[in-house]
Amino acid sequence: MSEQRSREIRLASRPVGLPNASHFELATVPVRAPGDGEIVVRNEWMSVDPYMRGMMIDQKSYARPFQVGEVMDGRAVGRVVASRSPQFAEGDYVFHMHGWRDYAVAPAEGFEKVDPALAPVEAFLGALGAPGLTAYVGLMRIAELKDGDAVFVSAAAGAVGSVACQLAKARGCYVVGSAGSDDKCSWLLDEAGIDAALNYRTCGDLTEAVGHAFPKGIDVNFENVGGPHLVAALNHMNTFGRIALCGMIAQYNDVTPSPGPSNLSLAIMRSLKLQGFVVRNHLDLKPQFMAEAGALIKAGKLKRRETVEEGLENAPRAFLKLFSGENFGKMLVHIA
Repeated sequence: MSEQRSREIRLASRPVGLPNASHFELATVPVRAPGDGEIVVRNEWMSVDPYMRGMMIDQKSYARPFQVGEVMDGRAVGRVVASRSPQFAEGDYVFHMHGWRDYAVAPAEGFEKVDPALAPVEAFLGALGAPGLTAYVGLMRIAELKDGDAVFVSAAAGAVGSVACQLAKARGCYVVGSAGSDDKCSWLLDEAGIDAALNYRTCGDLTEAVGHAFPKGIDVNFENVGGPHLVAALNHMNTFGRIALCGMIAQYNDVTPSPGPSNLSLAIMRSLKLQGFVVRNHLDLKPQFMAEAGALIKAGKLKRRETVEEGLENAPRAFLKLFSGENFGKMLVHIA
């Protein structure tokens, strides 16, 4: 492999506020031959996700932050092109955490075989991957979803939110989602099959709009946005309601910390449960999720929507689109 070259995206500097293209750099390196127990993977698809914004900051978190001058990491799917491990053969498709590069060379233990017969391989970065599992964990374990619950999902047309909406509908729930465009709201109604969709950019007072959508109150809030969305949800939560705190994308680029919801005291008055979670702490649910999600996909009851940027060199642009709301469903980069 010594003659093969691989492009990779590195963190050039740490952003303050909203990142831009100058915080990334493209480099080219040789692809080394695999050692004993290692494989070489030609990446075909990679994921960009909001959580990566936190990894660009040098602060304690649930994972090691990206290092300035080093290649970034993230979820990817590719094909094995060389193997010195009995676990994988050339031609196998695998999922792994060595994205942001053309080729990945690493011990086989860090890779997981995926079945292209179940769904297109890029689905294992979205509906059948971590975003889908995140939706499942948040609803089933954190929010303890019950059949027939009234469910409010923010960022409902995103990678996680769109799956959360459809999983809840599959259990007979009344589901309302928020999104940032009429096109996204139409997809949520016509394809995802939810009961109501709110365009938070045009609906006026969000708390009032959420109240109209939930005349009997909210049992479960799957929170991806925070800020005014969390305030609105809190105002309309039923007694003993549950809030799964999955993301706070409205605050990820704040230079100074945002104040907490002014109505948080409602959590006490209404005996609410608010719990944050990180999907990596709940991987025991993956077999259960794959069985349920796979069955829904085969039955046509779990629809996928993806936004694709072509070329590794455009990965930073794809990442930045997450914060302007330009992604529709899962944001992916098609590398090859």
